[in-house]
Amino acid sequence: MTDRKFYKRTLTVEFLSESPIPDMGLGQMVAEAINGDYSMNITKDGTDELDGKQVADALSEHGSEPSFFQLTPEGNDTE
Repeated sequence: MTDRKFYKRTLTVEFLSESPIPDMGLGQMVAEAINGDYSMNITKDGTDELDGKQVADALSEHGSEPSFFQLTPEGNDTE
């Protein structure tokens, strides 16, 4: 397995509004909270250190490929 370390940051963000929030992207929701009619609060913020295998698995869960970080599915460096 690679000796490199990787990091995962997890945020839980809550939005409050006076009406149902339509389907929109996170960036648009944040902009609405800063400039518009939503209230926003980050209720959980955490960072985890991942090894090669953990990040390879996480990339697959994201719909990406371990090769995004030049890794094999087993978490080894490709080069």
